[in-house]
Amino acid sequence: MEALVSVVDDMTGAQAQLLSAAQISLWARVQNLEVAHVEQALVDRRLVKAAAMRRTLFLLPAKDLAVYVRGTAGRAEKGIGWARRKGVPEATIEAAIDAVLAALDEPLTRPEIAERVGRTLRVPVQEVQGGGWGSARKLAAIPVGEIAFPVWDLLHLAAAREVFCYGPARGKEPTFVRADAWIPGWQDVPREEAERLLLRRYLQAFGPATPEDFALWTGNSLRETRKLWAREGAGFAEVEVEGWKAHVLKEDLAALEAARLERPHVRLLPYFDVFLLGHKDRSHMLTGEYRARVLRPQGWVAPVVLVDGRAAGVWKHDLKQGRLLVEVEKFGPMARPAAARIREEAGDLARFLGAAGADVRIG
Repeated sequence: MEALVSVVDDMTGAQAQLLSAAQISLWARVQNLEVAHVEQALVDRRLVKAAAMRRTLFLLPAKDLAVYVRGTAGRAEKGIGWARRKGVPEATIEAAIDAVLAALDEPLTRPEIAERVGRTLRVPVQEVQGGGWGSARKLAAIPVGEIAFPVWDLLHLAAAREVFCYGPARGKEPTFVRADAWIPGWQDVPREEAERLLLRRYLQAFGPATPEDFALWTGNSLRETRKLWAREGAGFAEVEVEGWKAHVLKEDLAALEAARLERPHVRLLPYFDVFLLGHKDRSHMLTGEYRARVLRPQGWVAPVVLVDGRAAGVWKHDLKQGRLLVEVEKFGPMARPAAARIREEAGDLARFLGAAGADVRIG
């Protein structure tokens, strides 16, 4: 379990819009991992699900949750600024945030949060349409000034003040709870320190990188990112990779220079794998010719076959009659050793998913 939590920290979280994809991201990096290990880490509250970078859902180490949430709180501050510009008084915004945070002393669903906040603020719970493009779903919302905020948007504002995460689901309904009421031995971190620590974690995971990369990855503004980069720059080393200049941590430079890759190095990465999300320019891993097959409309990132650090194809999988079917669409010629490693990876993925074996098609 320690290895699992450590890897999640090293990779700066597993993106978890699709929990199954987050689980496969972890399988690709942790030897002999089982689905039950991930599930138990969530039950034990060693891993938690929370909105962090880019206001996206991640599986994150509970002990360092403050680094990831407070380190990206600038995006939540933008939401507060938007409400101010719409004419909502500062005191009204802060009262709504206080009411949300007071309610989250135990895991609550969105309708339960709306009911408690409405009662505290003495305003009626409203309904607004939401749930995505074309959805007719009605969402519970709280009037804050003249604006009806769905509960998720209220939670986003609250993330500028305190740290919260997901609690245990109730059927298909997620719950939310303050971190200090949920995580054993909770340790908070001031925002400025969290930003510094998050930048270090980012460079350890994704360096070489630039301020533009970090701003895109966090969802924070480029202006604030450049200020942070300048403050911490004494600890960076500039490197040049095929004419591209970027930075790594000075303390990591020797290890990076000495690193060697055992070839072929093959991984089956799932939807939204973080490896593909750390840089603005992905040409070092994905040629423009195949970019549209990986980076799809509406923010979807396809599952990728990674060979020696570069996208060599896309893949999909399905469970049929107790066996795992893996279909690979390669981007170009593929050497036999790489194809053999894909079959080995598929066999272990079958184990991870509880299938009897794997059938692989490469075309």
